[in-house]
Amino acid sequence: MFSIYKKELQSFFYTPFAYTISALFMLLFTYMFNTGIANIDSSTYYFSFSSVFYNVTLFFIFLIPILTMRTFSDERKFGTEVLLMTSPNNVFKIVIGKFLANVTVFAFMLVCSSIFPIVTAINGNLVKSQLFCAYLGFFCWGIMCIAVGMLMSSFTENSIIAAILGEVSMLAMLFIDDFSRTAFAEQIPWLQKTLYAFAAQPKFEYFSQSLIRLSDIVFFISAVILFLGWTVVSIEKRRWNRG
Repeated sequence: MFSIYKKELQSFFYTPFAYTISALFMLLFTYMFNTGIANIDSSTYYFSFSSVFYNVTLFFIFLIPILTMRTFSDERKFGTEVLLMTSPNNVFKIVIGKFLANVTVFAFMLVCSSIFPIVTAINGNLVKSQLFCAYLGFFCWGIMCIAVGMLMSSFTENSIIAAILGEVSMLAMLFIDDFSRTAFAEQIPWLQKTLYAFAAQPKFEYFSQSLIRLSDIVFFISAVILFLGWTVVSIEKRRWNRG
């Protein structure tokens, strides 16, 4: 598994890819940060990093598919999937190794964004508990999206299609909460409750309100395990179909 993890990290950091996507994330974060403090009309202004992360979420899901789209699609496209499947690592270890590599790039992006809390702490008061909740919630949201993106990448050898599928899936996950509150869903109570139970946005809202609930953490971890499990099944199915 470590060999897969190392190989994936090299493909990210020995090329401009990881730095480019991190730069895009920093550009997005900078825009949201500046928007949050642009309209100061008094000497005292309450600034919340939780609101910054919450606003970044919608635009951030456009970056995650770019990060994950090549995970398995490029292996199929360039014919290296056969070599990968015949390696000493089983499919589970391959999926976990690639997942951890993607999460490492994501963590690198978050580390880069830490310059903003540092600047805030130097020039004002920083609520550390609020900041911790914001980062934890955003990290949980991000790794879930990475797992979804990897699953979509296992379906096709075209990385662009994988990115589109990932984008559609993440948007659906983001707006499932809004759909649960429509007039149609309200007419079917069991459907509304089911949709709300699987909605990720309300869970993230609690983090943005500086609240950490064990149920929310369990939800994101369970979602990651579920999507990674489906990825393993998808790859195993394709391998057995090849004979």
